[in-house]
Amino acid sequence: MHLNDRLNWNLLRTFLAIAKEQSVSRAAERLHISQPAVSQALRRLEQQLGLQLVTRRGPHIALTQAGAEVMCIAEEVYATVSRLSAAEQDQNEDVSGVVRVRMVSGVDYPAYDTFLAQLHQRYRGIELDCQVMRSAEVVNSLQQKTATLGLTPKRSLPKKIDSRIFLSQRYALFCGRHHPLFGRTDLKISDFSTEGIVTFSGDKVGDHMSALTFFRDEHGLTGRIIGTSSNVWEVKRLIIAGLGIGFLPEHAMQIELMDGRLQRLPPQEGVADIDIYLLWASDQKRSLAETVFLDAFHAFLDLQEREKFRG
Repeated sequence: MHLNDRLNWNLLRTFLAIAKEQSVSRAAERLHISQPAVSQALRRLEQQLGLQLVTRRGPHIALTQAGAEVMCIAEEVYATVSRLSAAEQDQNEDVSGVVRVRMVSGVDYPAYDTFLAQLHQRYRGIELDCQVMRSAEVVNSLQQKTATLGLTPKRSLPKKIDSRIFLSQRYALFCGRHHPLFGRTDLKISDFSTEGIVTFSGDKVGDHMSALTFFRDEHGLTGRIIGTSSNVWEVKRLIIAGLGIGFLPEHAMQIELMDGRLQRLPPQEGVADIDIYLLWASDQKRSLAETVFLDAFHAFLDLQEREKFRG
């Protein structure tokens, strides 16, 4: 019997999760199955192929050359199966219902916009209820099962709230066009160490933006905090108005920099990485519309990971 006739394609799906997570335990969490089941699937796949796919380094694993080649094949198979599943669903299901997205402000990601546009073209019956709220409220809504998914910086998560990275963000320091520092090109951190600061409500030890707190402490930024908000656009407004220097996600401020409303301040490498994560409740009963949306979201993120891996 040929290999393609006897190979269990679910083994490839499990191996793909192992390869992406580089950990059996994390792959088990991602697939919602036990670690022994993941390890057994890996052994069975290696036996069927007659190849060693991974090498173990303590709790982590690394792909062999054969493993990397099988991963590429597994990605192609996964994409094909996903297309077949979608085609079957399009033919047999009338998908309609509300998907509740809870998110922090300032999520600026063109690829996500494209994903939403494509999903809308495909599933006209899905309605989106998107609300912007504080990070803690996003998590609470998932715990209370009043949200389908959340988009927020990572924080200590309760049990049965799963996560994966959605958007990588680097924060930097800025001043606005009404600030006395605006227009100066010879600045060093010491030049504005006592300037007033505009920052986020979560900029405190133990909160989801504590990386900003640590930066202020490590670099001696002792200026008084003049303004705070949990909303990115309000923080930006206060900085542009010249109330103080402040922190903003670098990738989302390009238009303001080009228009001369903001100026980037040292350090050149930025302040901190505060990434946005997709969160969902693993024990939530979902409608068909919610399941379709969340599955499509995961497929979208898988595609982004593959493109980043290949790039």
